Amino acid sequence: MSNPYKTREGGATVTVFVPYDCNNHCPFCINKKEYADCTGFSLDAILDSIRTMDAITPRCDFVFTGGEPLANLEALQKMLDAIPTTHKVYINTTFPVQTGFYTAEEMLDFTRRNRDKITCMNISRHLVKYVEESPDQVLGQIACPTRINCVLYKKYPAEKLPQYVERFLPYGIPIQFRYDYTETTPKNLYDQDHDPILQDLKRLFTYRGLDGCRMRNGFHFEYKGLHMTYHKTLPYSTIAETGDDGVTYDILYDILIKQNGEIHSDWTGVKMDVEKYRRVTFEPYDLRVLEGTVNF
Repeated sequence: MSNPYKTREGGATVTVFVPYDCNNHCPFCINKKEYADCTGFSLDAILDSIRTMDAITPRCDFVFTGGEPLANLEALQKMLDAIPTTHKVYINTTFPVQTGFYTAEEMLDFTRRNRDKITCMNISRHLVKYVEESPDQVLGQIACPTRINCVLYKKYPAEKLPQYVERFLPYGIPIQFRYDYTETTPKNLYDQDHDPILQDLKRLFTYRGLDGCRMRNGFHFEYKGLHMTYHKTLPYSTIAETGDDGVTYDILYDILIKQNGEIHSDWTGVKMDVEKYRRVTFEPYDLRVLEGTVNF
């Protein structure tokens, strides 16, 4: 892509792929194949890239994913320590209290030490069990804010959704249901009439509202006071669009720091021109409430 870059105020979200694997094999995970050969993975290179992105956009969000970020707490601590407090930091994790990882108390102590660094832990707990799960009671003791991530994949058992949500009511942990984003297109991103997941959620829970932007959206629901979101996003993160100034921009929503420290401008393998990003044009974030209410 040769167009100049544009992104939202504060900067595109920076997703960091940790340089170590998980023990899981979730069927919808597209990252697993990248961890088959860890040759060239470098914590030091990732740290350098984190510092680069902080220097360019000192208020962007960071997301750690993998792999399993919590599989190496020492390495994760170094990466967290490299990010100033001007940034929000999110961690995608299974919270793997299992053989070969850390004890529950070690994991919980990590969250206590870093409660001021971590904005939210997004914890995978799926309707169909794909991974060995730590007890729900452990999740309730995590010191930083948490959210449950649940991919509703293929022929999921819809009638078990209320029972699934009931699991997390005692802990007040909000839930984000996720569409298989490899199947998302601009045509079906906002489609409500032909989305069976959305129809199931509207049938079983109280629909409250919709927010969204060019790239992604969230349908918001409530169940016994618990906030739930159905999240859909496109499988890429760059949109080419001509602005009011007549210039065609590559509008970046996500930037990736790969396991070897390379910086990409899209999920599709496009390497970012870092020097060009230093001259990025900023625009107001186009995320808007489109229907009802999303804050409750």
